[in-house]
Amino acid sequence: MLVNQSIISDIKAIIAQSKDRAIRSVDHQRTLMYWHIGKRIFEEEQESKDRADYGTYLIKYLSEQLQPEFGSGFSTRQINLYRKLYRTFENVHTLYAQLSWSQYKLLLSVDNQDKREFYIAETVKNNWTVRQLERQIYGSLYERLLLSNDKESVLAVAKNEKQPSNAKEIIKDPMLLEFLGLK
Repeated sequence: MLVNQSIISDIKAIIAQSKDRAIRSVDHQRTLMYWHIGKRIFEEEQESKDRADYGTYLIKYLSEQLQPEFGSGFSTRQINLYRKLYRTFENVHTLYAQLSWSQYKLLLSVDNQDKREFYIAETVKNNWTVRQLERQIYGSLYERLLLSNDKESVLAVAKNEKQPSNAKEIIKDPMLLEFLGLK
């Protein structure tokens, strides 16, 4: 019996693509959960008259209540990030499934909305990893493009970086494993 040998490589590719999509889907769901938590915290703060003091107390209280059951993803620092995620991206539909929570954390440090939108678009278009996005942000790609007369050359250098080669590069995040309840 003769079997076309390409069937093995085709099936392996299907398996790899499905695993990659599953990991990205889980990470997107985690990001959506963080956004909804941030929204709920913000709504609670808005009902309080003394927002600053109440907000600090609320986040500390939430951390004390949630961290023992759900782990380090609910430290005061992380909960503050969830609130900031909501405040930065107030429309849940502006969150991209192609971006990971780690990428969103980096993007939260970008203070200018136009600059942040530029890095989001480039990350989605070029499938940048967290390290690539970090390198582009800290290497001031946005500012270099604004100052450059040869924008195509600057973008070409940014695009020639290594793409993620497999899903294992994405799932290394211990908080993702914690989110799924895995060791």
